Amino acid sequence: MQWLYDVAYFFGSAFLTNALPHFISGLMGQPFPSPFAKPPGKGLSSSTVNVLWGFLNLVIAYVLLCRVGNFNLRATDQIIAAGLGILLFGTITARLFGRFRGGNEPVSTVVVKE
Repeated sequence: MQWLYDVAYFFGSAFLTNALPHFISGLMGQPFPSPFAKPPGKGLSSSTVNVLWGFLNLVIAYVLLCRVGNFNLRATDQIIAAGLGILLFGTITARLFGRFRGGNEPVSTVVVKE
C-alpha cells in the first residue's frame, strides 16, 4: 500500500509545480495560459482566474502531500516520488508554455538588440 502514497506524492508535487506559475502570474497582475482560456491552454486568462486556479492547485497539492499518508522529507522513496513529479511536470510545462512564449529557443539563436 506504500506505493499508493508515493503516487499521491508524485501527483501532489505536480499540482504544486502547476500552482506556482499561475498563482505568481496572477499576483503580478499578468495574464497567463490556463485551462479556462480560449483556446484552453493556449489563450491567456486574466490574473484573477490564474490566482484562483493556482490556489485550487495549491489546495490539491496540500491534500495529496500533507493529508495522504505521512509525508516525510527524510524518506528517500517519498522524496524521489515528489521530485520526479516536480521534474516531469516542470519539464512538460516548460516545453508547452515555451512554444507560446519563446522559451524553447536555443541560446545561440537569441538576438540581443542594442
